[in-house]
Amino acid sequence: MTSDHDTSAPTGPGPSPQGAASPEGGEAPCGEVVAAFGGVGKPVWLGGAWRAGPVVLKRVAFLPETLWRAEVLASLPESPEFRLARPVRAGGVWVVDGWEAARLVAGEPDMRRQDDVLRAGAAFHAAIAHLPRPGFLDARDDPWASGDRVAWEERPVTSDAAGLLAPLVRARRPVGLPSQVVHGDLPGNVLFAPGLPPAIIDWPVYWRPAPWASAVAVADALCWYGATPGLAARWAHLPQWGQLLVRALIYRIVTDDLTLGEDGWTQDRVAAYHPVLDLAVTYARRS
Repeated sequence: MTSDHDTSAPTGPGPSPQGAASPEGGEAPCGEVVAAFGGVGKPVWLGGAWRAGPVVLKRVAFLPETLWRAEVLASLPESPEFRLARPVRAGGVWVVDGWEAARLVAGEPDMRRQDDVLRAGAAFHAAIAHLPRPGFLDARDDPWASGDRVAWEERPVTSDAAGLLAPLVRARRPVGLPSQVVHGDLPGNVLFAPGLPPAIIDWPVYWRPAPWASAVAVADALCWYGATPGLAARWAHLPQWGQLLVRALIYRIVTDDLTLGEDGWTQDRVAAYHPVLDLAVTYARRS
């Protein structure tokens, strides 16, 4: 889930963090829940979850996804290329009173290492490429799922989102790439520790081409984490790169529009998107 570092949101406006608890953390898990998962001591708010000794606890956002993800992560083989925050059972179950838990993993996010984030994501996606499409995706209905569906033309565009969507929609063309389960929010959810492979945490599941997940990570890094256009250029070898960047931005912009509303489109937020939007449209035209 997380380390002892606050990974709930980026510095600055940032993308809307998927499945994050309230900024104040809400009510901490009770002692019975902590003990059921093998936690120790009074829970400490980390910014995205609660730490109790060797475990990290988080409110379940969507039960079918939580249960599916826990089974996958519990059985996935170890890899020399990445570590996982393994889920913790409590008396043979994954959820207790609306809480899930995972082992604490060492490390912190490092927004300067976005190429390493992308490489870790690619290794993780290769390891899970065999998994079938989860049925819960059809039932999940939240702003992130809606943004994803709009990006892939499964739902119509219903807002101009401060004028950001129109040029992206005009640039959108069909994508003929196979889909698989992917991690839809890699930046901030890949942790680094000296001498260890990167650790992947907080996995929101999507069924899209694996390079789309890389495009989301690149778009986020360009908008919010100080990356330069060189990052996009280094990953432009991925197939249909321009179209995937276009869909990554539509996904993020629609989600922001749904979670933040019209008042959320501050001058700074709009300004953060504009140069990345222009870059994505340029790549789309080239392809």
